[in-house]
Amino acid sequence: MGTLLWAVYGAPMLLICLWYVLSRRRSEAHSRTVYETALREGLGEPVSLHPIINHSLCVGCGACVRACPEQPEHHVLGLIDTKAHLISPSECIGHGACRTACPVGAITLVFGSEKRGVDIPVLTPEFETNVPGLFIAGELGGMGLIRNALTQGREAVECVAGRKVRRKDQLDIVIVGAGPAGFSASLTAMSLGMSYVTLEQESLGGCVFQYPRGKLVMTQPAELPIVGKVRFTQTSKEELLRFWQDIERKTGVAIRYRERVESITPQNGGGFEVATARGKYRASAVLLAIGRRGTPRKLGVPGEELPKVVYRLIDPEQYIGKRVLVVGGGDSALEAAASIAELENTRVALSYRGDAFARAKPRNRARIEQAGQSGRLHVLLGSQVRQIAADVVTLAHKDRGELTLPNEAVIVSAGGILPNEFLNSIGVRVETKFGTA
Repeated sequence: MGTLLWAVYGAPMLLICLWYVLSRRRSEAHSRTVYETALREGLGEPVSLHPIINHSLCVGCGACVRACPEQPEHHVLGLIDTKAHLISPSECIGHGACRTACPVGAITLVFGSEKRGVDIPVLTPEFETNVPGLFIAGELGGMGLIRNALTQGREAVECVAGRKVRRKDQLDIVIVGAGPAGFSASLTAMSLGMSYVTLEQESLGGCVFQYPRGKLVMTQPAELPIVGKVRFTQTSKEELLRFWQDIERKTGVAIRYRERVESITPQNGGGFEVATARGKYRASAVLLAIGRRGTPRKLGVPGEELPKVVYRLIDPEQYIGKRVLVVGGGDSALEAAASIAELENTRVALSYRGDAFARAKPRNRARIEQAGQSGRLHVLLGSQVRQIAADVVTLAHKDRGELTLPNEAVIVSAGGILPNEFLNSIGVRVETKFGTA
């Protein structure tokens, strides 16, 4: 009888346990390989908001691994020695779902690291700065995800509306920027019947509009006022912009384009005066949704003022038949270089001061590697631009010394910098985060 019970119940249970142990070991071995590869390739630094895992609290349940929206396309989190680890730091883009999923509170979301500091405005949970009535949402506040920006823009305006501070001589709110955060904020203000003005120095979409043609934009489902749930999970720049333009047309949301904000001045009696080249606006509150890309990081070298130097790629085809230098090591630089290199009759060089493209996604690194192997792209790691002239560019290379390249166009994709001078003029406090929340 005992033998029969063992055959019916014990043996299957043993097989299940054995399968679980072997599966767990394979998974942990894979996670360790991914992590060691990331470190070996210089990809050990996260580029955005990312988790810090307290291993004394972690129970190794794997809930955070399963919750990560980047899985299974990207292995961001994994288990090693029965504990959760950030195994692909450069792949983490700050969804934050891991923290929500952790049943024991072992995960904290932080900005920067011990090696790389990140400047972040000091904000309350309602996205208000230390200047009462001045809010920041989206990329400028350290959140680059489209879904996060949409949510923050909506919640910031809802906070302003909840305070019910309305003056006859002031708008309820001025929204600066019509990117994801600003667009969501504008729809929210409209849906709540608030008096508002939205100012955008370029076009609808903000940083999304500035992406190269055909760039894939990763999003997650999010709620938009008036519209409801936005269900994009992976789409192109053009498709997303057409979707937003259709919303703009159907709702009639008001956005004033080609109007750049020059100053924001807090008023003694409360509220703000927002000055542009076209006029002045008085409002009880201001939401900054301008992103960081509006202030490109420059090289600071002779010749950078030449007309052939630009700071973003819009249409690769404008460079057909030209000799192009792309400068930078992030996704924007790699995408620009690969897109141009794929065209006929172009010669492209990619200059980056680092030894590896630590901030770029694997698919972009793969495109660069393929273009380099085909001879369409010349990759110059460990190099820096020293001078730009009308028909050449001079670089300093760590191994080859000074290099002079024939050149007709330069694209600097070195990222954006926080507009500290502008924020300081308003009185906004900024902190440099070295792996802290």
